[in-house]
Amino acid sequence: MRPLTIGIIREGKTPPDLRVTLTPKKCVEAETLFPGLHIVVQECPSRSFKDQEYRDLGIEVRAEVADCDLLLGVKEVPPAQLIPNKTYMFFSHTVKKQPANRELLRQVLKKNITLIDYELLTNEQGERIVAFGRWAGIVGAYNGLLTYGRKHQLYELKPAYQCVDMEDMQEEFFKVKKLPPIKLAVTGSGRVAQGAIEVLDKMGIRRVSVYDYLYLTFHEPVYTQLRSSDYNRRRDGRVWDTPDFHRSPQEYESTFGAFLPVTDMLLACAYWHPAAPRLFSEADTRRPDFRITTIADITCDVNGSIPTTKRSTSIQAPAFDYNPQTSELEPPYSRPTNITVMAVDNLPCELPRNASRDFGRQLLDNVFPYLGSDKPEPIIERASIAAGGKLTERYAYLADYVAE
Repeated sequence: MRPLTIGIIREGKTPPDLRVTLTPKKCVEAETLFPGLHIVVQECPSRSFKDQEYRDLGIEVRAEVADCDLLLGVKEVPPAQLIPNKTYMFFSHTVKKQPANRELLRQVLKKNITLIDYELLTNEQGERIVAFGRWAGIVGAYNGLLTYGRKHQLYELKPAYQCVDMEDMQEEFFKVKKLPPIKLAVTGSGRVAQGAIEVLDKMGIRRVSVYDYLYLTFHEPVYTQLRSSDYNRRRDGRVWDTPDFHRSPQEYESTFGAFLPVTDMLLACAYWHPAAPRLFSEADTRRPDFRITTIADITCDVNGSIPTTKRSTSIQAPAFDYNPQTSELEPPYSRPTNITVMAVDNLPCELPRNASRDFGRQLLDNVFPYLGSDKPEPIIERASIAAGGKLTERYAYLADYVAE
């Protein structure tokens, strides 16, 4: 690695994100593993790892990091805070032409910035190599069980954001023993779903097959994991083909209706494409056999796969009620016949220290070996939305998005 100075920037969004790209110990490890690398941390009063924790391990902390070669953040940098002529790495949320971040990408180009997006860092197989997904699943499943307990007045879990870390949160798991013999469905097979399943397993909730879930009665709470093929089918009746589903989701329809009469709680962890079918419709919620009372929409696609997710929620106010009769949203736990929805859109922020440790590990193992290289690195090039103030060829389709 040629000499490289990395600046860990202060998060600029309001409210500020408490996560960090590299923890103090990961900074030390990075400087040890990669000779020529120097890390500077920008002073920040709100970060889950305090400035003094970095200083205690000999990491430089100062007010400004504008002289660094590469600036690492977590969430979108407010456009006014972008430093011209720099290279940034953060989650920009621009590649799907998200309206809220149009000005951010415009300013990236205007200020001659190179932008590398974590979401686009992939290996040769196209799999993401850094993500917070596991922690979204962990916190989302916990929040879902917290919401179910409150709705049915069974138990009170301490909110995840009030826990020091994952270990502290696990001290609450025993309270879930008060669950009646309900059935929980987990959709998805990626990092988010695996995180959710991790929590359900540690809580002692039994896993059963999809068939047994549909057709058997249990005297204890159980869950099953549903993959896309379990609740979708091709409209023309052709045999299931996973690559085809990902290529042409519009050719498929939902069969999730079979799960509605047997599911008490839904944990939605599956990636959803706008052309793919929704799991169910708002009309379905008025079916006499619709049994779901609580939904943890962990992927939180507003007006997406879960039609009752009409808005996202905050960490401090994580849930709302959906009234099936009126299709209106009401305060959480308003009436027993409502569906209560947990739709926090920044779940990993509730366990910021754990999530940051995990993220830093992925960065050191999968990304840092390619930084500071004298030759072009495909991993970095694939994730570069803009280079030197111009859209790269791969992301040229964003030209109309940023056009004035």
